[in-house]
Amino acid sequence: MRAQFVLSEIGVGLRRNLTMTFAVVVSVALSLALFGGALLMREQVSTMKDYWYDKVNVSIFLCNKNDAKETPKCAKGAVTKEQKDEIKADLEKMDAVDTVHFETVDEAYKHYQEQFGDSPMAGNITPDQMQESFRVKLDDPQKYKVVATAFAGRDGVQSVQDQRSILDQLFELMNGMNLVAVYVMILMLVIALILIVNTVRVSAFSRRRETGIMRLVGASGFYIQAPFIMEAAVAGLIGGLLACAMLLGGRYFLIDAGLALQDKLLVINFIGWDAVLTKLPLVLVIGLLMPAVAALFALRKYLKV
Repeated sequence: MRAQFVLSEIGVGLRRNLTMTFAVVVSVALSLALFGGALLMREQVSTMKDYWYDKVNVSIFLCNKNDAKETPKCAKGAVTKEQKDEIKADLEKMDAVDTVHFETVDEAYKHYQEQFGDSPMAGNITPDQMQESFRVKLDDPQKYKVVATAFAGRDGVQSVQDQRSILDQLFELMNGMNLVAVYVMILMLVIALILIVNTVRVSAFSRRRETGIMRLVGASGFYIQAPFIMEAAVAGLIGGLLACAMLLGGRYFLIDAGLALQDKLLVINFIGWDAVLTKLPLVLVIGLLMPAVAALFALRKYLKV
C-alpha cells in the first residue's frame, strides 16, 4: 500500500511540473552526454598516443654536399663513410634504441615522391638534394632526448628530429577540445542541479497541504520525502537514458555510418564499441543519483519534516 502511494505521488508530481520536468530531463541528458563524450575523447587521445607513439621514429639526418654551403652544422662537408659507421655503431650500443634503419638518398627520394608526387614542387626535387638518414625506433618514445643529446652536435649530422613532436600538436588540440567539453559539461550540470532544486521546491510548495496532513498523522520524514526524491531520480534516469542514446548514436553516425570517419581517416585508430558500452552504466548511475541527492538536500530547506 505504501509503495503504491509513493508511486502515485511520483506520477502526480511529474504531471504537475511537466514543463520543469522536461527541462530537467533535457539538461541532465545534455550534461551527461557531454560527460560521456569527454571520457570517450580522453580515451581516444590515449589510444591514439599508444598507437602512434609506438610507430614514430627518431630521424638523424646526415649532411650532404648541398648542406655544406647552407647549414653551419655541415660546414666541414658531407658526412663520410667512417662517420656513418661510427654513428650506426653508437646507436646500436644504446639501451634506449630498439632498431636502426639506414635510409639512402635513393630511398629518401622514393619516399618523397610517394608522399608528395602530386605536388607542383615535386618535379623540382632531384635525388642529390635528398639526405641520408638513420631511422631509429626507440623502446620508449619518451627517451628521445637521450638520442638528441648524443648526436645533435656530431660531425656529419645535420639535424635530429622526433616525429612525436608533430603528433603532440594534434594531441594538444584534441586535449583542448576535450577541456572545452568538460567546461560546458560542468555548466550544464550546474544548470541541471538548479532546475532540479527549483522543480523540487515547486512540487513541495504545491503539495504543502498533503505533506502537512501526513505530518499530523505521524508519517515519517523519509515517507514524506520519498515521492519528491523519486520524482527527481526518475527525471534524471530518463535524462541518463537519453544521454546513452546520444553517445551510441554519436559513435554510430560519426564513425561507422553517416560521416564514416573510420573509412575516411584510416590513419586514426578509433575507439571501439566496447569503450562506449563500458561508459553507459556510469552515465546511468550518475543520472539516477545526482538528481536524487540534489532533491534530498533541497528538501531539507523547502520541506520541513
